[in-house]
Amino acid sequence: MSTLSTLPFLKPIHLRSPRSSPGGQRRHTLPASEFRCLSPEDAVSVFEIEREAFISVSGDCPLHLDEIRHFLNLCPELSLGWFEEGRLVAFIIGSLWDQDRLSQAALTLHKPRGTAVHIHVLAVHRTFRQQGKGSILMWRYLQYLRCLPFARRALLMCEEFLVPFYQKCGFEALGPCEVTVGELAFIEMQHPVRGHAFMRRNSGC
Repeated sequence: MSTLSTLPFLKPIHLRSPRSSPGGQRRHTLPASEFRCLSPEDAVSVFEIEREAFISVSGDCPLHLDEIRHFLNLCPELSLGWFEEGRLVAFIIGSLWDQDRLSQAALTLHKPRGTAVHIHVLAVHRTFRQQGKGSILMWRYLQYLRCLPFARRALLMCEEFLVPFYQKCGFEALGPCEVTVGELAFIEMQHPVRGHAFMRRNSGC
């Protein structure tokens, strides 16, 4: 049985019925909306969205193309993409970390025995922003993490102006992050993944 088939939060959402051809026969159409783990083949699409989203704001990207490929090869199960009719419109990429707080090494390492999911980046395509897609994708990602037996909490670092967004997603601030990128400083935030036994019992996980 595939991982996708056992995880209800990643199953495609079909928002419309298949179209019919003039002869009355159904022809295949892509699902209007689908959530799935990313693969290395998605790396270029991921980077194009990320580059546009971050370079205009901070002058750099959390992950460069080779780093995206690196994580999508090592731990694709910790990524989540939102596709509309086959087109990537938003994504999250994560990896595992094995310490209480993030350090500079967390930017490039995946610790397979870790229990903290380090969320490296969340980005939405420019034509789909201001529609709540970032919040929806994060909610689905956190539900998905609850289905993974090794995940205990989610960690991320963000600039101060993004703290209210992540607080609305259920994250709490831990204080200044040890990690710096150039002159940028970050706030470290966390979200518990365990401690939701009722939800796991009733989620199909």
